Amino acid sequence: MSLEVSNLVGGYSNVPVLKDVSFDVRNNELVGLIGLNGAGKSTTINHIIGLLTPFSGEISINDIQMKDSVNQYKSQIAYIPESPIVYKELTLREHIDLTIMAYGLDVDKAWQRAKQLLKMFRLDNKLDWFPDNFSKGMRQKVMIVCAFITNAQLFIIDEPFLGLDPLAVDDLLKLIEEKKAQGASVLMSTHVLDTAQRFCDRFVLLHNGQVRIEGTLEELKAAFPDAGESLNDIYLSLAKDGGAQ
Repeated sequence: MSLEVSNLVGGYSNVPVLKDVSFDVRNNELVGLIGLNGAGKSTTINHIIGLLTPFSGEISINDIQMKDSVNQYKSQIAYIPESPIVYKELTLREHIDLTIMAYGLDVDKAWQRAKQLLKMFRLDNKLDWFPDNFSKGMRQKVMIVCAFITNAQLFIIDEPFLGLDPLAVDDLLKLIEEKKAQGASVLMSTHVLDTAQRFCDRFVLLHNGQVRIEGTLEELKAAFPDAGESLNDIYLSLAKDGGAQ
């Protein structure tokens, strides 16, 4: 087991956004976190990465909680945010150096991996450029490169397909499959349901800060037999019924 979220209650103020949320992401698995805007996806992610403190409940990664060791907990996570976060004063090369330092990676091995990824995402000629001046899609690629040079056990990817060109989307999906094969766990929040259906092993559908349903596509279809055959059909059916807001 990699990520385990148990009875999570939390949010940004005294009023909880998340109400008793429980789910897991296992090793070698990609889980899609889906739900309409305001369902609690970003709040859930912010709790997992440690930006928010739960009101109650527990979050553990490989049986380690934040209260046990902040560094040990966070060093297991690689996070790719929906809105890329880059440092205005740093070149692309310096972003990679900073990631290597932060995760305590072997410099030579990490740079060998970084060069492969930079070539894959067509950034290899931009090492001395400042990502702050890049387009959103290119800044997303910087985030992907920095995340995938790490040895993280849990990859958290928030809305990765918005802004990426089709070739970059394909490359990212290959990287996710590669990390899964190596034993990592991946939690991906997305509205691109046809891609999620093709690549995710299971789904967690959030509704008003609660887990509406969790399971494989077959389990979702069995639970809602009249909703349709595809993930998109099921999602739209529940949304129209007020079940996935």
